[in-house]
Amino acid sequence: MIVPRIPVETEGVARHYNELDEFYRDVWGEHVHHGFWQTGRETTEKAVEQLVHTVAERAGIVAGTRVCDVGCGYGGTSRLLAKEYDAEVTGLTVSEAQFKFATEQTAGKGNPRFLLRPWERNEFTAESFDTVVSIECISHVPDKPEFYRQVYRVLRPGGTAVIIAWLANPLAGKITTRHLLLPICVEGRLPGLATADEYRAMISDAGLVLDSYEELSRKVRKTWWICARRLIWKLMTQGKYIRALFDRDKSNRVFALTLFRIIAAYHTGAMQYGVFQISKPSASDRVDAMTEASQPLQQATT
Repeated sequence: MIVPRIPVETEGVARHYNELDEFYRDVWGEHVHHGFWQTGRETTEKAVEQLVHTVAERAGIVAGTRVCDVGCGYGGTSRLLAKEYDAEVTGLTVSEAQFKFATEQTAGKGNPRFLLRPWERNEFTAESFDTVVSIECISHVPDKPEFYRQVYRVLRPGGTAVIIAWLANPLAGKITTRHLLLPICVEGRLPGLATADEYRAMISDAGLVLDSYEELSRKVRKTWWICARRLIWKLMTQGKYIRALFDRDKSNRVFALTLFRIIAAYHTGAMQYGVFQISKPSASDRVDAMTEASQPLQQATT
């Protein structure tokens, strides 16, 4: 796992999103996650929503499904799942600015509902949800094994989870690690950037089953070129962007540079983007596994 020398705590993640709140929404919109270009010809808006639909389909979300959206950001994913899938959605964020925006959009409606709290201390009753979805949140979580332990705890037996994560390529060299991945962690407020295999181990250790994994890097990296073009245009046309860039009180202004590091990290292959489709074993699954384990081994005959 790529871990910066300077520890990144949850409070630092919240400050990052609070400070850059206006700019995130202005440059990218209410869905603070990558777009998913299946054909490469989709509009940005279509690609962003396509990622949510991919998550919903992999998770098996239907009408009435109790969904927890971990790291819900501005609530775009939660609102889409509630509106288009008729799911019952609860979204969590650690950013006060995101929480304020998300709750304002629902105007007091009960679905989706939003909570301002970290996932590791979610306080939900065990087995509260049918499905847990999380798009790009886990990279901001300091205790990643605990992230998956909480997924196991809140899921009902037989429940599903779809986790999308920024990943480090295990084959990344020293130069790309030093000049791309480590600065991305520090500037993007990532406590650690794990590999796909490291997440596989955490999923298994938590008692969950990894049903499938797919790397989507090539189909999502276009996101950052679009962000870069939009940012450059805004720097050329809007004074508030220039002022923010040179405002020493804004410690997170360096993320403007990080954006270009991320482009380089994707195109060198140092950084990856993957989707993990997970399930929690049902009671019958556990009984079958125990029964199989108790059977005597058959000796091979010749």
